[in-house]
Parts: sequence; structure tokens; C-alpha cells
Amino acid sequence: MASDWKRRSLSKIHTISCGRPSFNGEHSQIGGPGFSRLVFCNDPQCVEATSLNYETNYVRTTKFTVATFFPKALFEQFRRVANIYFLICAILSFTSLSPYSAVSTVFPFVVVVGVTMGKELLEDWRRKRQDIEVNNRNVKVHHGGGIFDCTKWMNLKVGDIVKVEKDEFFPADLILLSSSYDEGLCYVETTNLDGETNLKLKQALEATSNFNEDSWFQNFRAIIRCEDPNANLYSFVGSLEIDEQHHPLSPQQLLLRDSKLSNTDYIYGVAIFTGHDTKVIQNSTAPPSKRSKIERRTDKLVYLLFSVLVLLSFVGSIFFGIATREDLEDGLMTRWYLRPDDTTIYYDPKRAAIAAVLHFLTALMLYSYFIPISLYVSIEIVKVLQTIFINQDLHMYYEEGDKPARARTSNLNEELGQVDTILSDKTGTLTCNSMEFIKCSVAGTAYGRGVTEVERSMSQRKGSPLAQDITDEGGTIEVTGPPIKGFNFVDERMTKGNWLNEPRSDIIQKFFRLLAICHTAIPEVEEETGKVSYEAESPDEAAFVIAARELGFEFFERSQTSISLHELDPISGRKVERSYKLLNVLEFSSSRKRMSVIIRDDEGKILLLCKGADSVMFERLAKNGREFEEQTKEHIQEYAATGLRTLVLAYRELDEDEFNEFNEALTEAKNVVSADREGAIEAVAEKIEKELILLGATAVEDKLQHGVPECIDKLAQAGIKIWVLTGDKMETAINIGFSCSLLREGMQQIIINSDASEFKAHSAISEASKSSVLHQIKEGTELLTASSDSSEALALIIDDILQVARLVKVKIGKTILAIGDGANDVGMLQEADIGVGISGAEGMQAVMSSDIAIAQFRFLERLLLVHGHWCYRRISSMICYFFYKNIAFGFTLFFFEAYASFSGQAAYNDWYLSFYNVFFTSLPVIALGVFDQDVPAKSCLKFPFLYQEGIQNLLFSWWRILGWAFNGVFSATCIFFFCISTTEHQAFRKGGEVVGLEILGATMYTCVVLVVNCQMALSINYFTYIQHLFIWGSIAFWYLFLLAYGAMDPYISTTAFMVFIEACAPSPSFWLLTFFVMVSTLIPYFIYSAIRMRFFPMCHQVIQWISFNGQSEDPEYCHMVLQRSLTPTTVGYTARFEAKSRSRSEP
Repeated sequence: MASDWKRRSLSKIHTISCGRPSFNGEHSQIGGPGFSRLVFCNDPQCVEATSLNYETNYVRTTKFTVATFFPKALFEQFRRVANIYFLICAILSFTSLSPYSAVSTVFPFVVVVGVTMGKELLEDWRRKRQDIEVNNRNVKVHHGGGIFDCTKWMNLKVGDIVKVEKDEFFPADLILLSSSYDEGLCYVETTNLDGETNLKLKQALEATSNFNEDSWFQNFRAIIRCEDPNANLYSFVGSLEIDEQHHPLSPQQLLLRDSKLSNTDYIYGVAIFTGHDTKVIQNSTAPPSKRSKIERRTDKLVYLLFSVLVLLSFVGSIFFGIATREDLEDGLMTRWYLRPDDTTIYYDPKRAAIAAVLHFLTALMLYSYFIPISLYVSIEIVKVLQTIFINQDLHMYYEEGDKPARARTSNLNEELGQVDTILSDKTGTLTCNSMEFIKCSVAGTAYGRGVTEVERSMSQRKGSPLAQDITDEGGTIEVTGPPIKGFNFVDERMTKGNWLNEPRSDIIQKFFRLLAICHTAIPEVEEETGKVSYEAESPDEAAFVIAARELGFEFFERSQTSISLHELDPISGRKVERSYKLLNVLEFSSSRKRMSVIIRDDEGKILLLCKGADSVMFERLAKNGREFEEQTKEHIQEYAATGLRTLVLAYRELDEDEFNEFNEALTEAKNVVSADREGAIEAVAEKIEKELILLGATAVEDKLQHGVPECIDKLAQAGIKIWVLTGDKMETAINIGFSCSLLREGMQQIIINSDASEFKAHSAISEASKSSVLHQIKEGTELLTASSDSSEALALIIDDILQVARLVKVKIGKTILAIGDGANDVGMLQEADIGVGISGAEGMQAVMSSDIAIAQFRFLERLLLVHGHWCYRRISSMICYFFYKNIAFGFTLFFFEAYASFSGQAAYNDWYLSFYNVFFTSLPVIALGVFDQDVPAKSCLKFPFLYQEGIQNLLFSWWRILGWAFNGVFSATCIFFFCISTTEHQAFRKGGEVVGLEILGATMYTCVVLVVNCQMALSINYFTYIQHLFIWGSIAFWYLFLLAYGAMDPYISTTAFMVFIEACAPSPSFWLLTFFVMVSTLIPYFIYSAIRMRFFPMCHQVIQWISFNGQSEDPEYCHMVLQRSLTPTTVGYTARFEAKSRSRSEP
């Protein structure tokens, strides 16, 4: 805004009184441990400064450097036990112990590790590009002679004087020296730091505030002594020495890196912390590493398979040792073809024990195909593709804000399908965080006839009609004109100046005057229209100033020491301009729960105007200031019951001596150089904010987001428990619960709060709180026990949300999803198994700390019920199938080993073994993980109980895993014994030749490829052309590979040389055998699936059945299907309707 009033000292809302700095003994901190930093302002190249070797301003967020990429990336890869095992196998493949060639072992291992390392490199390169962009931003730096030239951020040094212009980010942590405002004031947006969109006010020291021209810095020199680099964003202790005078520095002068200059043309500052010393970098911690429960169980499966592998190797080595020892007995050779009389140590009957140990090592390598080497890579590929589908889902795109859903990590996709409990913030998550002034209580009289969403919900619960038009004594009040954001107040007694006719118009005048003055909002006046708008620290504060404006008290200008209003004069009935001298502002804080301003009016009176929470305001009222206390308390209870947020307004008049005494004490507290400076200021404010006179209370509404009740109803039908965490009053929280269908009439409420009378003694607060809460929990437990035999729904309402996220996660032990939109929700999002950030009005801190970002709460329904269900099902099926195909393949190797006296001879060619997991069976399983759908999205939303399969982990239970493992063993058994029994003694070719190892290996391998790929075709619910291509293409590719590989030189193809062209393809036995084995192996699974589908269907199979029969739109069939829900629905409007129906049917 370019209005003259901005340049005309729009400064110092937070008055910093002049006076000598008071170090009060705290000065000893400066220069001591933790306070040793020394900054030579405007002289960073001096000898003293260069000897300190402070950090440069270059920032690196990458995980690797050129030098550390290979060691670090390899370390990451070999943290997985499976990769260490494969590395050992690769090393041993160069020895005589190896049952296959070294190249065939090393190649797939290098490919898998290389792909994963490549993914890490790609992700780090993206971070590198961001670093390059940030480090190469330009900022104006003083280079002498009063000249400021552009310099890259990374070249900035401690002590440099910088000039930052409007809407630019601060390149380092700066001490504010001056600004475009006369008193060195500037406004800072800290969205990138704490997620808050409200502007923060910063104030330069008086000693430097007049340095507002470039030329002033030509000969500027100063020394700053301050605290060492630390992660605390909200504290700072230091001093500035200029002209041999020491001035205390506080957070009021600190401008943090990555915050942005707003509503200020420019500022000058000196860099005190650069690069990794800056508070935002010091404060940035790596987000907690989260792994899904399926991934953790997969690790256990790998360990289990490895145990099976070791067991088989151990058993085989024992049998091999026994057979080897008996190879040469009484001069007779049992296995004469091994020449035990003239052999190596590996088959020496005289050293059978050593041979058994060496065979154990060989078997460990041979059975390595039990462990799916490409499992983790395939899962990562699938998860990345799944996140693309989530990001591109138009049904989760918020057009109004142009915000799509964004999965910020792919590690937790399947976890979205197993959420047991949701922890949700209320403000900005369930609600819009767009406050509207709707009601107020002034002088004991309630004003405002608006109807809130909670009131509408309450009227529906009670069955009483609620008129759409707002009436008063039979007359309809007509609301004209366009809606005003932040103002939804309707009452003809107040609007259009009618408040002048009210009995206590003097109190009403003071009430709205307080709203127009007691704030830190910034007015913006459009030069063309003269319309005033406001930038405020919170939506509540903006609503108050707008309400005052609409009711005749327009705040339009703020200067260094005054606030100006256009007021409706009670005597003349016209608007007049009045200016109030601003003496002090006592800021709002979470501990104070109130805000005050001290002003001098045009009559010379000194007034303290205060607004705050009723819990701290009523106790500060004077005896003669409680005239309307009872009526106001009743109104506050009524407002809270309708879901409104309330504040109490009061004032008092100060005499000159009292104010002067307070002002001196406040000045002394502000000038203290101490980490407890804020505490000292609050202690002084506490003494003046008393003996107040009550004016009334305000009530603002934060409306529910569109679709919240419907979303909660669907999630409840899915069996998900929902907890709403809010700092509102108990009554407000309960009624918000009713309005969003989280609570309903007839639900037994168990209320746990920390409102104990014994809390009055400060020293006993902790023990009293613990004792009281434990007592209430005991009573609630007894109530639960008494109600265990009934189906009565219970609501647990807790008034202490501290550590709730951690408590629920630890005690429940199931998947917890937290959803929030503000910086205060970050801890909850990081503590939960899944953190979902709402990209709403409270900045991006929650989004930046989340795993998944969505724009509206209602999108959670599709995220969980559709994408969560699909991802859980796909990943579960994919992993089960992976272990199935590897068990099937591995046991054919084991059976052949047993058939061949555990000689260590592999049944298959080396490259058959290597390419099994890489080419012939990997693509179909990836297609399964990306595209398979048991039911379409419409059915997922129509039948939410389907989600309960994931909550109870039915698709990845140990029984299901063991079932697939048994199927793998059964398939291997059929393949091996059918192949052996049909080829062992029969002629295989026209010339009467019998089968050799190379033909048996090719035939068995063909059967394995056919069986596992056709098993995939039977398991898929939803075919796409890609799945057809991958399944049948993998089979076709095997035949093409066998043809091409067999045509190569025998030195390369070894046992595969011409095996397909000359032996297998011309033989009818080959084609008949492979077809017979495939059908015989798959028929049992087909019969089992058919019986399961017909007589014992799972939830998704029931939905498939009625959809196939065209009954999915039949209400009777749909109701029958919904009755299969595994858990009763007790929350949501569906549960409310069913409860009402049951109550009517009961006599």
C-alpha cells in the first residue's frame, strides 16, 4: 500500500519507551558460555572478524556430496539384511563353491542395487537444484562508500549490512537497524517458519532507527555481542555497542532467515547468523522415519524365508555329508560317477565333514532364489506410481484454492488402508478458520439473531423446526446488500445506528470503541474508493475490527503513537474523526490469554482496554465492575453451546501516577537483557490489568467446511474411530461434535477434564491434575463395564489434549492418522503413523511436516476409502504373490537337489536363475501393485465397510501369508514330480533320446514361468491392457529368450545351446507336459477360489457378486450387504438415523 500514512510513521504499535538500557546483572551473560558471539558490523573483512571463522551463508540440504555419494548410498543399501546376503553370494560366486557363474549372480544384484541408488541420486539432485536456486538468490549488500550492490546469498558474511526490499526473503538472521518507516518499524511474514500467516511486528533500536538512507552507512561501525547459534526461534539475547553506548537487543530486532518482509518498502539489517548457524536451519530436524506395518512384516517374512533357506541348506549338507562318507566303502564306489577315489575336497569321502560344511555354503548360494532380490525395488516403483495416481485424482482437487492432493512420501501408501483411529484438529481442519462476528452481549443484553450451523444441527436433533427466516415479534428481518466477509451480525436494534436508541448506549459505545482500538491490525485504504480493509494477526481479530467498522466505529489509520477512528457521535448522530494516543500495547500470549492497550482519549483520560478469555477476565473485575457479570456469563454459556468462540471485553481508567509508575516498570522490564525478558514484562502487565469494569462479550463463528458431516459419517461406517482435538470450551467442543455428526442424542458421554478445585494451589497442579483425571478415568471404566452387555454408544470427551497423539498411538497399537492445518499441529502429525496436512489458511508448516497434503477435510474420505483401500490391497497381494513365486521356484531347486543326492548341481541354467525375478515374473507383479481393483471407486464409497478388511489386516494376515506359502510349495511339488515322473524313463524325442539335465531344466523352468504367471491372471480382479501385456508378454518373452539365448555360441549359452530349437520345440511331449502341469497345478486354487466365492465370500467378493448380477442399485440388496459390517456404526448421521428408528420401533 502506497498511502501517505504508511510513510508518515506507521510505526511502533508495540511501544518501546525511551530510557537508558538496564542490564541489571544479566549483562554478565554476554561474553559468557553460550553468549560468546562477536559481530563487527559493516566490517566483516577486518582481522578480528576473519579470525572468528564463522559459517558462510552457503546452505546444503542434500543427503550426499560427490565424495560421499557412493559410501553413503552403499551403506544405505547394505543396511538391509537381504542385500548383505546377496553381496556375500556375489563374492562367493567367484570361488569354486558357486553352483553358477559369477556374472549371472553379480549382474542382477548390481542392477537392483544400481536402480535403488539411482533413485536416491535423482531425489538428491532435486534437493541440490533447490539449494542452487536458494544460494544464488540476490540481495543488496553494502560494499563501502554508501553503495549497495547485488550479491548472491551464499557470498554473504557475518557483519555485512544488507538492504532487503518489500516481499523479499531475509537471506540470513539479521538484526534490524532501520526501515522505510521513521521509527524503524517493519512487518514480517513467518509462514515458512511457523506456518502462521499473520504479520509480525519488528522494531529497530532508537539508536539506529534514523539510518534510512544508503549514504548513512558509509562510516557506520558497531559491535554486536550476542548468544551463540541455537534452535530457539522465539528468544534472543544480545547487545549492540555504537558510539561507546550499549543497547540491549531482543527478539523484537531479530529478523529470521526465510521469513519475508511485508507492508514495508525496505529495511537495513546486519547479518549475525549465516548459513547453518541460522535459527531456521538449526531448528530444522529431519522428519521421523516412518515405515508401514506391512513393510515391517515383510522384513519378518524375509527373515523367515532366510531361516527356511538356512534350514534347507543345513538339512541338505547333512544328507550330503552322509552320502559322501559312504561313497567309498570297502573299496566299492556308490556314486562312481563322482570318482570318490580321485576327487577334490568337495566330494572327498575321507573328509566328509569338511565337504558337508562346504556344501552348506554352496546350498546357501543355490537357494538364494527363495529371497526375492527385486522385492524392495518393485515395491518402491509401485508406491511411486501409486502416489502419482493420488496426486492426479481430480476428485481430490480443490478448484477454489487451486490445490490438488499431494503425497509427499510414498512409504505409507498401504498404511492409508489400515487406519484405525483419526486424530483431527478442529479449527481450520473441520472448520473454515474464517471467523464471522455473529452475536454479542453488551451491558447484560444479548444481541444478534443469526443462526449458527450448530443451532441448526441442534434443532434437527431435537426434532424442532427452525425457521429459515430470522424473525422478531412476527416481523421478518431482511438482510440486504452483498455479504461482508467476517461479519454476519443481524439485529435491527444495533445496525444502521439504532444502538443509539438502546437503554445503555453509553456502554455499547465503549464496547465497540474497544473493538476498534484494542488490536494490532493494519488498515489498508484503497486510494480510489476510500474503502478500508485490514490485515490482522488472526481471523478473530479481523472479524472484531470489521464488526466495529460496520456498526459505526471505523478504524482507518494508525501512526507511531495514535489510532484514528471514524465514530458515530451519539449527540450529533454523525460520523466524526477521533484520534486516541497509543501509550502501550500489552500483547496477547497463550499464557496470558488476553490483550490490552493503554490509550489517552481526547478528554485527557488514560484508559486501559482489555479483551480476553472468560477464564482470566472475570477474576480481574472490580467490585463495582460486575454489574452485568451474571447475565454475561449466561450468554457466554449459550454462545458456547451453539459452537461460538467468545471473548470478554472490559476496561478501566488509570490516573497519571499509576500509569507513570507502570510505564517505568514496563520500560525497565523491556530493557532487561535476559532470556526471561518476556516473563518480566508479563509480571508488570499482571499488576495493571485488574479492577476492570465489564462491558460484555463477543461471539464469533467458525463454520464447518463443506462435506465434513458426510465425510465423518462415511469414515464411521468404515469402522474408523475419530477423535477431535480442540482448545475450545467443553460446551463448544461438544456441540461442534453434534454439528459434524460425531456425537448424537442418546450417546452416553464420559467427560474427562482437568477442572479440579485443588488446582488453585500452584504447587499441587501436576499431582492434582493426575489424581483427578485418574479418578475420572476409573469412573468411566466402571461405566464402560456396566454398559458392556448393551449396544449403547459411548462418547469419550477429554479436556486435556496434551500428549494425546502419543498416548493413543502407544496404547492402541494400531494405525493412527493425524490431520491438522496449523503449526501447532506439527508435533501431532509427526507423532502419528500418518500425518495429513490441510493446506488451508494457517500457512504451510503443517503441510511441510505432513506425509500427505489435501485441501479440504472431506477429501479424506476418498483418500482412505478409495486410494487407501486399493493401495493396501495391491501391496498386500503383491508381496504375497512375490513370496509365492519365489517359494515355488526355490522348492523346485530343493527337490532337484534331493533328487541329485544334494550334489550342489543347479537344475537350471545360470541365466535362467538370474532372470527369473528380473524379467520373467517381475512386470506382472508390478502391474498388479499399480492397477488392480477389487471394486471400483464408486463401490468403495458406497460400501464403506469394505475398508474394515484393512483395519483388521485380513489381506496380509499370517494365515493368508501361510496360505500363499503353501500354494508355492504345492506348485513346486506338482511341477517337479510331474516333470520328473513323465520324463525320467520315457523317450523325449523322435530318435528315442531320453531327457538330459538341460532339457529337464528348460521344461521345469517353462512350467514354473507358465504356472506363476497364470496364477497371477487368476488372482487379478481388474484386467487392463497393461496387465494383459505384462502377463502374456512375460510368457512370450521366455520363449523368445530361450530361442535367442540357445542360438548363441555354446561358450555363452552353455546348457541352453539349441535346447529349445532342437529338443523342446519339436517334441509334442514338451508342449503336452507343460500344458498338463500348468492346468493340474492351478486347478486346486481355482476350485478353492470358487468355493470361497460361493459359500464364504469376503466383503469385496459380495460386492463383486451383486455388481455382476446387476443388484448394486437395489436398496434391499445394498442394505443386506451393509449388514455384513464387521463393527457396528455408532457415529455419524447414519448411526443417528438408525438409533432413532430403533427407538421408534421399541415399545
